[in-house]
Amino acid sequence: MLYWFYRHLDINLFQYITVRAGFAFFIAFLLTLWLMPFFIRWAKAKKASQPINKFVPKAHLKKRDTPTMGGAVFILSTLVATLLSAKLNNPYVVGALMTLVAYGLIGFLDDRGKVISGNNLHGLSARAKFALQLLVALGIGAFLVGYAGFDTRFFIPFVKFPLFDMGWGAPLFWALVIVAASNAVNLTDGLDGLATVPSIFALFSLGVILYVTGNAILSNYLLWPKIIGVGEVTIVASALIGGLLGFLWYNCNPAEVFMGDSGSLTVGAFLGYMAILGKSEILLILIGLIFVIETVSVIAQVGSYKLRGKRIFLMAPIHHHFEMKQWAENKIIVRFWIIAFIANLLALITLKIR
Repeated sequence: MLYWFYRHLDINLFQYITVRAGFAFFIAFLLTLWLMPFFIRWAKAKKASQPINKFVPKAHLKKRDTPTMGGAVFILSTLVATLLSAKLNNPYVVGALMTLVAYGLIGFLDDRGKVISGNNLHGLSARAKFALQLLVALGIGAFLVGYAGFDTRFFIPFVKFPLFDMGWGAPLFWALVIVAASNAVNLTDGLDGLATVPSIFALFSLGVILYVTGNAILSNYLLWPKIIGVGEVTIVASALIGGLLGFLWYNCNPAEVFMGDSGSLTVGAFLGYMAILGKSEILLILIGLIFVIETVSVIAQVGSYKLRGKRIFLMAPIHHHFEMKQWAENKIIVRFWIIAFIANLLALITLKIR
């Protein structure tokens, strides 16, 4: 709508991505702040609370009546803000909306199963969830290549030239990036605000990268790949940051609501999508360092137990390990936030090192 004002009413201010990104941020932030209390009351009335895994530390038992699926609210706010602020005939914005809606539905189905069964392990089966995630991600990858004509060359940090062209193999690689990022954020979402703030940092960093990628002057100056149109997705990222900040108002310790898979799977998938558009698939490892650490801790724990019959950590993901060591929840959360901030700062510094 704001871009329509520029095109048809000659309101020049709205041609700028930065201005519309600012509007998108505040629309999503305020809408989430307004809607969340209604959602929390509705979820409590419907007993849509987070089932607690019996294996997690006993301190989590006090959270068992906390409503879940709060992610549906900030995803809805993000979609509304995007529809009002972004250029909707941009194929990369269309891809972003597809990612948010499709993964939001997958997460909702998983959350719904857990709430109905009253068991944290009885949502979608792992096989069904992975299959749906992979199918949607492959569809998004095919959309980027077949419809948007997206660049399929592969870049790595610090190198100004592409290493090779992935061709039609690109959708498979991109699908793996999206699915991996989606599940990594999902694994991290175990303490109040733990996944929310690192996600905000990552969205900001990738938003900067996308703005540079879509800007002819900046991309040329920084020797970064130039892809016309991807900068518009910065508006979607800004809207999601606003939605997440509004959610954090209610999710900070002690949390009044959890995002659930409706939020974590969707945020992770969108981070993967943004990394693809910004030719930063490898840099995403640094940008999402906390998510990587959490995922690696689970893989290492399971692998070690199956191969050696011994555990590496007291419990995985690793934030539960520190809980078992009697660290205060706030201490774990804030220290993980600090690590995420430093990692994203380093990632942004690499923009200049080519």
